[in-house]
Amino acid sequence: MSSPPSLQTIGAIKSYHHQAQHLVNNYLLADPFIPYTSVLTGIFLCKVVYDLCHFISNSHSKTYIILTKIQRIEWNNRGISTVHALFISALSLYFVFWSDLFSDRWHNDLVVFRSSRLSSLGLGLSIGYFIADLGMIFWKYPALGGLEYIVHHSLSGVAVAYSLFSGEGQLYTYMVLISEITTPEINLRWYLDIAGMKNSMAYVVNGVFIFLAWLVARILLFIYMFYHVYLHYNQVMRMHIFGYALVFGVPAALGIMNLIWFGKIVRGVKKTLAKRCEC
Repeated sequence: MSSPPSLQTIGAIKSYHHQAQHLVNNYLLADPFIPYTSVLTGIFLCKVVYDLCHFISNSHSKTYIILTKIQRIEWNNRGISTVHALFISALSLYFVFWSDLFSDRWHNDLVVFRSSRLSSLGLGLSIGYFIADLGMIFWKYPALGGLEYIVHHSLSGVAVAYSLFSGEGQLYTYMVLISEITTPEINLRWYLDIAGMKNSMAYVVNGVFIFLAWLVARILLFIYMFYHVYLHYNQVMRMHIFGYALVFGVPAALGIMNLIWFGKIVRGVKKTLAKRCEC
């Protein structure tokens, strides 16, 4: 029977606990350091998720074992993008629709200049992901994504970075980031395809979910964002000229890309449903 921990051990544990709290509160989450620590933490977490995906998949997935090296890299990389998408889309939905931070009812200051520790932390973690994913794309170019992915990530990364470091337009940044909610479905489509389940009902259902999620999060929500900008245009005008340009330029460019991809999704859904009807 093991003996209870000594008072000295308990004291040491409490001391380490207080030191860790001091490190987190005074450095990691201190306002001046959040933009930098959150970005670095985001990059580090991408590495952690990549390794976890490799470890879990190698132990529990029969498909993963027979994949080529580049397919395994993409498998793990899509695991990172899925985790990031789930995190940032949930946080974005919270800030845009539930949090009082950007609400017109509870604040008298300008919505375009509002931010908080949590909102800045979330943006920093997201920048870390975009940097890590861009690094992977360049490393294995074009196996993990072509020019369109580089343009998408670059535009997104610049807009998120400006919003983080300037504190401007964080509401509109989070509105655009809600579109990441479509990423898990896109990744699931790839996983089902690579696992030889392209003709399964799960593949068809997932395709319908992609269509609906894309329509809402990447088409209708962008229209709502521009409507919100129109209603608050007198505030948007007071942003720095670069931030002002980003509010209009980045969503417009991403919106055009979303429409092009949506056309491909619609054609893909029609093709898949037609095959099911023939069977």
